[in-house]
Amino acid sequence: MLWIALHLPRLSLESWLAVLPPDQREQPAALMGPSEVLMCNSAAQRLGVRPGLQRVTARALAPQLLLGRIDAARDRQALTSVAHVALAFTPAVCWADLVGPATATGTVLLQVQASLRYFGGLAALLQRLRAAVVPLNCTVQFASAPTAHGAAVLACCADTRSGELHATHLAQLEELLDAAPLWLIDAGRAQWDALDRMGLGTFGAVRRLPRPALRRRFGPALLDEIDTVLGARSDPPPAWITLPETFEARLELLTCADTTDQLLHGAQLLIEPLLAWARAQQARVRRCTLFMHHERHRRQSGEIPAATELSIALAEVSCDAAHLSLLLRERLAHLSLPAPTLELRLHCDDVVRGSPLSTDLFASARGEREGLVRLIERLQARLGEGQVQQLRPMADHRPERDVLLHAVSADAVGSVARHAGRRPSPARSAVPERACRAAQAVTVPRPVWLLDEPQRLAERQSRPWLDGQPLQLLCGPERIEAGWWDAPLAGRDYFIAQTPEGALVWLYRARLPLSVAEDAQGWFLHGRFG
Repeated sequence: MLWIALHLPRLSLESWLAVLPPDQREQPAALMGPSEVLMCNSAAQRLGVRPGLQRVTARALAPQLLLGRIDAARDRQALTSVAHVALAFTPAVCWADLVGPATATGTVLLQVQASLRYFGGLAALLQRLRAAVVPLNCTVQFASAPTAHGAAVLACCADTRSGELHATHLAQLEELLDAAPLWLIDAGRAQWDALDRMGLGTFGAVRRLPRPALRRRFGPALLDEIDTVLGARSDPPPAWITLPETFEARLELLTCADTTDQLLHGAQLLIEPLLAWARAQQARVRRCTLFMHHERHRRQSGEIPAATELSIALAEVSCDAAHLSLLLRERLAHLSLPAPTLELRLHCDDVVRGSPLSTDLFASARGEREGLVRLIERLQARLGEGQVQQLRPMADHRPERDVLLHAVSADAVGSVARHAGRRPSPARSAVPERACRAAQAVTVPRPVWLLDEPQRLAERQSRPWLDGQPLQLLCGPERIEAGWWDAPLAGRDYFIAQTPEGALVWLYRARLPLSVAEDAQGWFLHGRFG
């Protein structure tokens, strides 16, 4: 059995710093306990702030020091995102609650023995894991060992200076753990003062002493937990982490947000956890909703809603954080909030499961269609869904009624793009292709630009004139007669004409000039060829 441990030594500090506005993240900051400093960033360390200092001392060293508190819900959400990333590599993922300091850190365990062959070995799997946790912007220490608790202890000992610790067999695990402090396990932490005074602060120091004497002095719990870490005693069955059916994440803002940049910064912190949840089930997001909760005292009048809802619908399902952020930015730029926002909530229950689309080395028709879909999504986010329209062909011969404008549906565009890449079989495509070629052979050219209203032309000796110049008829007539079922009958003879400058235009006149009203008699300009 092989386990990989992901330890987050700065979980609480980094989850708090992520919520800060970007201009404050580089300032000296510290995470406080009841009265002392628990963690601090590098800017605070350069000013002399260290863990364990009292608040007054830390303030004296760095008057501009930003102080924060541990938020259990915020830390649990950040640790859950790491677990969701791990679930994309193996279904056997659990917490390591009994290992590591009691506050401000967290550890996730992966049982990867069955996944090694699929990912090409431990080295390749670790490389994929490292790349997968990068978007979460958290410090992660990696370790592997034949036992779950052994991997967790090694991960707590690993850091950027010593590098990752990996043990492939029990003898190597014992060697690596000899210098590990016993306060990393519950029993050692409970009796740490006595162990430290006796010089028994490491696994190696305790392991070299007679076991009966240690059992009488410290009780069975210490040796039992050490045996579990070293593999001499079987691990208790873990409680495996399961993915929820729907994604729900909250973010409490440190200050009231009433601008697009503030809201976008907070929402981006929720996008990566959403995508980690989607990738864990081999799915891509189709629709998600952002709820912006307003200040409670402003809602007492009843005129301001509890939350403003913003729905993001994708024409083509995606797990691209940059694309989702871009759509969110466009939608937020046109949103007017009735009151400042104190809390964000991201909800998603509409995903499409299945393997993601493969990326092509060279440009392809499918890649061009996907680019078109994303362009439509961005235009809808910027201009509004009803402002992006497309032409729909209609069964009507009248030029002004043969197409109809209607709003583009995101779901319909995505469906068309998915089906357009499928190549039809030769048996099915042969007949339509021949019919299409025959139709093209008999189709009369149509102008690129059609006037909203036909323009009456001057007429001299039965010849049409445009802008004071005569027109030369080149082609026609093409007779169109329709509309008896829903409007007055349109009977027209269309001609293609040429101006003296060489431009082509589309003209018509009534089929029976004497049978129509006087204002409908004569020549009319209806379109121009490009």
